Amino acid sequence: MSWDDNDDKQVWKVVLNHEEQYSIWPADRENALGWKDEGKVGTKQECLDHIKEVCTDMRPLSLRKKMEEMEKKNK
Repeated sequence: MSWDDNDDKQVWKVVLNHEEQYSIWPADRENALGWKDEGKVGTKQECLDHIKEVCTDMRPLSLRKKMEEMEKKNK
């Protein structure tokens, strides 16, 4: 049995790191170091759809902040 065989039965959760990057993680497991629960729990597809909806900027938070600072300096 492969990992994919369990996808229809596995409950997933959306997790978020300090850079505001999203991922999914099995709901029955402790989060990896540096990741916290975002709030969404469901099937793999439901979690991926949620990330697609809420994550509109794939850049890490530190990069977004740096680019905003550069824009302000250039004005």
